[in-house]
Amino acid sequence: MHRVEHVMGFPVSLRIDDEGVPESAADAVFAWLNEVDVRFSPFKPDSEVSRLDRGELSAPGADLTEILDLCEHYRVATGGAFDVRLPGRGLDPCAVVKGWSVQRAAELLRAAGARRFCLNAGGDVVAAGGPWRVGVRHPEHADRLCTVLELTDGAVATSARYERGDHIIDGRTGRPATGLLSLTVLAPTLTQADSVATAAFAMGAEGVEWAAGLPGCEVFAVTAERAVLRTPGFPTAAERPTAA
Repeated sequence: MHRVEHVMGFPVSLRIDDEGVPESAADAVFAWLNEVDVRFSPFKPDSEVSRLDRGELSAPGADLTEILDLCEHYRVATGGAFDVRLPGRGLDPCAVVKGWSVQRAAELLRAAGARRFCLNAGGDVVAAGGPWRVGVRHPEHADRLCTVLELTDGAVATSARYERGDHIIDGRTGRPATGLLSLTVLAPTLTQADSVATAAFAMGAEGVEWAAGLPGCEVFAVTAERAVLRTPGFPTAAERPTAA
């Protein structure tokens, strides 16, 4: 089974290789991701996030509470570099919502009996039953890869400047984080991989060591000086031209 839909502002691709998994499993995945977009997008004025930010809700619901707790965890862990409540900006938990919601979608697939699948949400991937080969885009050349990794069961996420420019802000300074060109994190879940990748990127070059020290995380990074940094356990499947 293979399906691609545009959700939350990016393409989401689902591939299921198991026989006998019903089409309704894919329906549930995309229904959930569309629900997340409606409920938690800071760009939709009627979303729970927007209403909470305007003070129209006395308290967030259970899911948003979980998301905001994760945001606070990474704010504290990065010394304020990662912050979803930047001065002069509205509440924006997108950096956590994406990985959290796609990981939940993967759990829906497992509950439906899927054992070999790959769910790719705008380049961030959660997979099971591999090996799967996942390319890491070159931060300066859209038609090239920095490396290819082999993913069996787990998730990988990349934060970079190539799609939206200097959009990740270092909450400690209020200025764009520019110490890295890209940072890729491999972790057991996409909730962790995506959050850690964004949080570490916000820290700049020091974020590489911070992310590498977290349990279960492996890191591949390209610094602003175009040096390639890689933890020993990063599961490289094939060498490709580096960013140098």
